[in-house]
Amino acid sequence: MPYKLLFVCLGNICRSPAAENIMNYLIEEAGLSDTIVCDSAGTSSYHVGSPPDRRMTVAANSKLGIKMCGHARQFKRSDFQDFDLILAMDKENYNNILYLDPNGQYREKVRLMCDFCSHHTLKEVPDPYYGGTDGFEKVIDLLNDACEGLLKYVIKQQA
Repeated sequence: MPYKLLFVCLGNICRSPAAENIMNYLIEEAGLSDTIVCDSAGTSSYHVGSPPDRRMTVAANSKLGIKMCGHARQFKRSDFQDFDLILAMDKENYNNILYLDPNGQYREKVRLMCDFCSHHTLKEVPDPYYGGTDGFEKVIDLLNDACEGLLKYVIKQQA
């Protein structure tokens, strides 16, 4: 059974698809595509079916040479059973996810993405949606750091 990761932000067009695509890139580089699987979702339904934001796609490509793919979907209750680890981009996403788990049954599966950073000290991944190009590039750097730490964590979990 592969270890399944779900990245969650608000609209699933900027931060969470960037995390999913960066993580998939790192997983492929490590030769672990058979053992770790990724997906992403949003807590809102604003952008369901939309591709990743063009500005995030440009930033991922220019910073890391990564091509972004996927389409936005909304987080659903069944994701709690379907995934081993659910990674929220910020505290608001984290709280919105836990709101769907009133008994706290899956609380241990939900973590903040920045918990896995080793170089950056931010506690949350800022939403770059209403900002400029540099905001998207900063998010790519932050997510790359977090994904590298997350990959080490998952490899330990699987050992």
